[in-house]
Amino acid sequence: MSSITDPEFLPVMESFYTIQGEGSFSGTPAYFIRLGGCDVGCVWCDVKESWDASQFEWVNVKEIAQEAKDSGANLVVVTGGEPLMYDLAELTTSLKALGLQTNIETSGAYPLSGKWDWICFSPKKFKKPLNEFYSESHELKVIGYNKSDFKWAEGHAEKMNPEAQLFLQPEWSKEKEMTPLIVDFVKQNPKWKISLQTHKYMDVP
Repeated sequence: MSSITDPEFLPVMESFYTIQGEGSFSGTPAYFIRLGGCDVGCVWCDVKESWDASQFEWVNVKEIAQEAKDSGANLVVVTGGEPLMYDLAELTTSLKALGLQTNIETSGAYPLSGKWDWICFSPKKFKKPLNEFYSESHELKVIGYNKSDFKWAEGHAEKMNPEAQLFLQPEWSKEKEMTPLIVDFVKQNPKWKISLQTHKYMDVP
């Protein structure tokens, strides 16, 4: 019987080999491990079915890592849900033992655990992030849902470490409305880059 405090088992909603569609590694082959469980509560979340961890099987981290290795991928992206609801130290140890690159996508709402080659920090208005992510993250990815998000994004960017890459990404359901606004904003603020959900344009799972 596994629990939220057992780092050797994690609730896996799904795992699959695909192409990373967003952010710094857009276009890169990647094996995704989507963990179940999230209490951040984004109203526009496109994987709300991930929120309830109780409906997913708890899988041993060594088995999770071996499946990632067997996929042929070099890059592993751990996402959710909110993956840092769990202690991910054992998972990253297992992945690295197999020579895999470890990336994580997180809202920063829970303490950082695990050894990561790349941290994509995507803060949400619905649950305040922890301060450690501003210094530890390699990438800030802010989702643009309405015009007020630009000021909100700048507030987070001001706290980021100087090496971090900054991305603005239109929320998919507002893509036609927000993309032109993001283009104009990035042209006026060239420290930012645009991230698009290219996998959705290409219909890649």
